Amino acid sequence: MSALALAPVPSPAIPSHVACGADAGCLRSIADPAVNLAIWERALTPVLADEAEALARHADGEVRVTAGLGAAARGLADAMAAAGWPAAPALIDDVGALAALAGPVMTAPAVDLRLAIVTGDACRKFHADYVPLRLITSYAGAGSQWLSNDDAAALAAGAATGDLDIRQLATGDVALFKGRLLSDAPIIHRSPPIAGTGARRLVLVINPAVAGD
Repeated sequence: MSALALAPVPSPAIPSHVACGADAGCLRSIADPAVNLAIWERALTPVLADEAEALARHADGEVRVTAGLGAAARGLADAMAAAGWPAAPALIDDVGALAALAGPVMTAPAVDLRLAIVTGDACRKFHADYVPLRLITSYAGAGSQWLSNDDAAALAAGAATGDLDIRQLATGDVALFKGRLLSDAPIIHRSPPIAGTGARRLVLVINPAVAGD
């Protein structure tokens, strides 16, 4: 095999409307009007990864919690116990930390949490969310897929998805997605298609709580 054949394929450049970083502080970049996706590129600790994989294998359905930022972990622990899910203290602590991190960025004193086992093609079509901001992370299984603004425009103009450069979050990455309620150019994304593969995902979604919830 030639040296040319062994050369790695360069990764596509990150678009200017996307902020990426190796620490949680990069998520604050979502406040920039020119940014519609902020990604904290992180690796899960072994304990957290093991708990997430166990939940993905042995739990079903989803749990939902609306709580103040300091009460999210306790609320999630109670909801998981009520649903008969296995104990996952490291994951519960991590979700609590992410809620405390996301709330101030969302300017929300309380958040809506959804922790779900996904086995099909939930939200399989590319779309933008009708929220101001949404935090998504995949604790187990494939991460969410997203498009650059240019590819989103091409899709809207009729391009086939096979002709687009579909980007994907890694397992453990934490992303803030800007929605239609905050931007005229929201990030276009979808859940990865996994129906029929036997794959199981554990996905956390955090939204700002709506007054009256």
